[in-house]
Amino acid sequence: MAKESISRSKIDASELALNDKLVYINRVSKVLKGGKRLSFAALVVSGDGAGHVGIGVGKSNEVPEAINKANAVAHKHLIAVQMAGNTIPYQVTAKFGAAQVLLKPAAPGIGIIAGGSVRAVVEAAGIKDILTKSLGSSNKTNVAKAVMLALSSLKDPKKEMAKRMGSEKPQEATGG
Repeated sequence: MAKESISRSKIDASELALNDKLVYINRVSKVLKGGKRLSFAALVVSGDGAGHVGIGVGKSNEVPEAINKANAVAHKHLIAVQMAGNTIPYQVTAKFGAAQVLLKPAAPGIGIIAGGSVRAVVEAAGIKDILTKSLGSSNKTNVAKAVMLALSSLKDPKKEMAKRMGSEKPQEATGG
């Protein structure tokens, strides 16, 4: 699945009106001879609310610097999310590390049934109705990356059916 998201065309962040949302800041300490040295890791979700979303992790000795780095990474790694109205076209699961997520389409008016980093990613993508379940690890970074994998694996059902129907016809013609 990871190779699929890499092979897709790049999305230019400068053309989109992106909203950045800070999901999590992790304070990390390293013990040295002279005492503890603190640094910070920031997880940021960036999206335009119309089918484009990206996540980024930035690390630095200062919080604002870590957030700026995370924003830059999120803008670089944007993906286009396949949507069916205000929801996703079909149920999908994805796993990143020990974190696994389940995303299911929901009827109009249900809203976003999600929590934590799943909610942040889904809202940034512009999905209005979805049912989600986070399984396994609750690590916010890995859960967010699992959601991104799930969203990047979505394909347009009509195009996929056309591909499948197109690939079956020549086989039938030669087999008969």
